[in-house]
Amino acid sequence: MTDYNVDVAIVGTGVAGLFCALNLPADKQIIMITKSDLESSDSFLAQGGICVLRDENDYDSYFNDTMKAGHYENRQKSVDIMIRSSRSIIADLVRYGVEFDKKDGEFLYTREGAHSRPRILFHEDITGREITEKLLYQVKNRKNITLYEYTTMTDLIIRHGHCAGILARSKEGSLLRIQAKDTVLASGGIGGCYTHSTNFPHLTGDALSIAKKHGIRLEHLDYVQIHPTTLYSKKPGRRFLISESVRGEGAVLYDKYGKRFVNELLPRDVVTKAIREQMEKDGTEHVWLSMEHIDRETILHHFPNIYRHCLEEGYDVLKEWIPVVPAQHYFMGGIWVDSDSRTSMEHLYAAGETSCNGVHGANRLASNSLLESLVFAKRAARKICGLRQTVDKINFCRQAV
Repeated sequence: MTDYNVDVAIVGTGVAGLFCALNLPADKQIIMITKSDLESSDSFLAQGGICVLRDENDYDSYFNDTMKAGHYENRQKSVDIMIRSSRSIIADLVRYGVEFDKKDGEFLYTREGAHSRPRILFHEDITGREITEKLLYQVKNRKNITLYEYTTMTDLIIRHGHCAGILARSKEGSLLRIQAKDTVLASGGIGGCYTHSTNFPHLTGDALSIAKKHGIRLEHLDYVQIHPTTLYSKKPGRRFLISESVRGEGAVLYDKYGKRFVNELLPRDVVTKAIREQMEKDGTEHVWLSMEHIDRETILHHFPNIYRHCLEEGYDVLKEWIPVVPAQHYFMGGIWVDSDSRTSMEHLYAAGETSCNGVHGANRLASNSLLESLVFAKRAARKICGLRQTVDKINFCRQAV
């Protein structure tokens, strides 16, 4: 057993863990662990983009879109915090070097299902990779942060009823006891528990099992989102996501006869239900997605990764429809946290898909996940530092975003 004593232990190196670490002061010693390599987090896989409040007139619309998609089971306070913080979060990302697509020097916005207007910033169709790589670069250059790959949390250290760190095991089998004043669980979702999922297979909800063992409050464990459109394949393993932005830009869904059967911009759960019903009606294992209404330049410049991957699978989206099928995608439940990302155990925080702060309700609105993770990871860091939390004033000056 190797012993470490630090100020903060963070489990997970996706955007939530990385952004939390970056918002902690340089005089705090931090250890971050990840179950696989540093790049194998679902944050890297996010295609569509990240939501942001467009202007003053967009607040009610954005709030209502999020609530409606979540079947009004969202915590309104959390939704308000996320929306009001969105512009300052984007400004933070830009300062860290994140590049979003622009035209004539102004940000481009795209639209996805259940959004009443375009409010999503993006970097081609690899927004998650762009954000996560830039945050990871910053973390690697912080002398107070130590990263351990292929290291799995096995338990929490509990003393006098509060969290005092974590126990972990390396790939080689060596044991680590990481004692910490504060611990942040940001270990991702549960996709590895499913046969068909867009998630990395090593994401199996370890933090949830450990939290349950210690009586830490969990919430809405049955709130699992199925993404309507993943590329159909008979190959085993992770399913390739066809971003909702594709439908936001005009792609349509066809049954086996080439007829549209659903409004493609309805919330994900509604579109998923329609696809499953159509597959059952047609006796097929998939439906078809057509990009014929999207111009060639948009496909090649906005969705280059999707275009290339489909080509590798034998489909040219410029010339033909592609087969798509729903697959497990996102977990809205998790470890219960308050609006400062505190769990029910003292000195233990949770952020990102591991946590449940109520933003998403029963169903996540497209492209809210990256934003939610960043907003509440930053709030966890501020709370650890004992800083007073405020709801950001909305600044609409052009230079702010």
